[in-house]
Amino acid sequence: MLAREATQNSLDERFDGSEPVRVRYALHEITDERLRSFLEALRWDEIEPHVEAAASPSNKVGRILERGLADLRENDRLVLLRIDDHNACGLTGPDYDDGRFSAVIRRQLDSRKESPNAGGSYGLGKAVLWATSKLGLVLVNSHLSEPHEGLRGNRMIGRLELPWRRAEGGEWAGPAWFGEPDPERGGATRSWWGDTATARRLHLERTDESPGTSFLIVGAHDPSGEADALEEMHDALVKALANNFWASMVARTSQAPMLEASVVAERDGEVVVPEQRVDPYLFEPTMTRALQAFLDGRTTSELTAKHDVARVDVPLAVPRRKDEDSGSAHSHAAVLLVALADVVGGTPNRLVGMRGNRMVVVEGKIPDMPLGAPPVQAVLLAGRAAGGEGADAAEGFLRAAEPPEHNDWKRTDDLTSTYARGAATRITEFRRAWKEAVHRLIRPTEEAKDDVPPALAGLLDLDAPPARRSPGYPTVNDIDGAVQRDGSWRIQVDVQLPVREDSWVLEPILRFATRSGPKPVVKWLLEPTLNCELAESGALVFSKGARHAGFVGTSDPSSHPVTADMAVVEVELRRTSEVSP
Repeated sequence: MLAREATQNSLDERFDGSEPVRVRYALHEITDERLRSFLEALRWDEIEPHVEAAASPSNKVGRILERGLADLRENDRLVLLRIDDHNACGLTGPDYDDGRFSAVIRRQLDSRKESPNAGGSYGLGKAVLWATSKLGLVLVNSHLSEPHEGLRGNRMIGRLELPWRRAEGGEWAGPAWFGEPDPERGGATRSWWGDTATARRLHLERTDESPGTSFLIVGAHDPSGEADALEEMHDALVKALANNFWASMVARTSQAPMLEASVVAERDGEVVVPEQRVDPYLFEPTMTRALQAFLDGRTTSELTAKHDVARVDVPLAVPRRKDEDSGSAHSHAAVLLVALADVVGGTPNRLVGMRGNRMVVVEGKIPDMPLGAPPVQAVLLAGRAAGGEGADAAEGFLRAAEPPEHNDWKRTDDLTSTYARGAATRITEFRRAWKEAVHRLIRPTEEAKDDVPPALAGLLDLDAPPARRSPGYPTVNDIDGAVQRDGSWRIQVDVQLPVREDSWVLEPILRFATRSGPKPVVKWLLEPTLNCELAESGALVFSKGARHAGFVGTSDPSSHPVTADMAVVEVELRRTSEVSP
């Protein structure tokens, strides 16, 4: 989560569009004299009472702070994680009023993203920096792209993010800042212009004068608990950068990419894991090859050879914005790229989708692969990532369709409050369109039979099976879902409906699959998305004459027999006579 959110913020603040944003993650475990020198420069004796007062076993944050203090005191060590970006705008603007500095350091839920390609929009990403500190402390050193108070270099500040506490003879409501007193605001803490020696003692020294920001996470840890040792944290960061930003690291031949990223790990000044630059060709060879072919204009209309990259346009209808009285809907052609999976190309039959800055937003398996089809991987480019007519409108539309985690395109409050009625339906139609486009490209061709030895020609038939007659009852045509951060399953279901005069009325049932015995039913909340309405009983009433319909269901974690990530789910459509919407 940290690598995804922090790197997204750096990409959104790219300064010179002809050069990449260079992001460097540096892990450094310090002990003994290095630790004491750092704590002295930090004036830890003034900060420690506040952290200790907030440390409590009664709540999650308090327990993390307890562990952080115990690790520091008992093991006499501290893990620092510095995130440097270069060729970024830096924290410009005043200390308190509107600007990048205030949005990051002072305010909550303020994204202040000015770039139309911006990945973030909720202002939640920066909170991950503080959540990664076991002591709730992040220090900052920024070189500015435009001067503030006539200066640009070494603008420094620290923020201590703690819950309510009693400490130092008073009650404190939340955050505190590490800086210098501002006499014009009653001694409030403001940023200061540091020198190279101070930056070095605080492990915030930047390597050059290019604009950008260094964030130092004090007492860094992996909140997921999956990586503990320094080497494990290094590998986890490299993997996260590759998984989420491989496409941002690919560019047209002879041009610079949007992003370069690297990770290094040290212990008391000695390199433990050498600096590793993330290479997209190493981690995602098939998809990188596909994107490179698109950028260089080398795509084909179909897959006829091993190294072909097939391209097909996928329509996206963007509805009118509610704040545009005279506005109209827009049409946009997203770009779908499909390539045969390389031997070392990772999970086969996988699709990822992205927009402007090419951070991976949508990821999942390609469902219902035709019989005999070779394994493939697919890349969906939309909005400014695809370019063309309606790209700007599509960029804003898909940005509104992303939840705070920016890991899907679906119905959101922002989407329905910003766009005219039918916005969520347009997203459902877009999802169906790209899946159908993949299937059109990967159906086995007649030429595939030429590779079959004559002795086997009569025994092996790679043709797709004949189309089955539509059943006389509704069926689940497609299902796609994932486990959310709160432990729930969120599932998108496409239903195929036989034509009949009356409306179909169905009660969708969600079950946790088991190897044997009954399959437990769990509670879930339904959201109609296409050609159906929710009845008072909880059943779905489908529109008369509709052949396809869709809905989204979110399970209730309290009703799960086991945790969601340990289960496979199934959806059953049960007939019911309830008809009142």
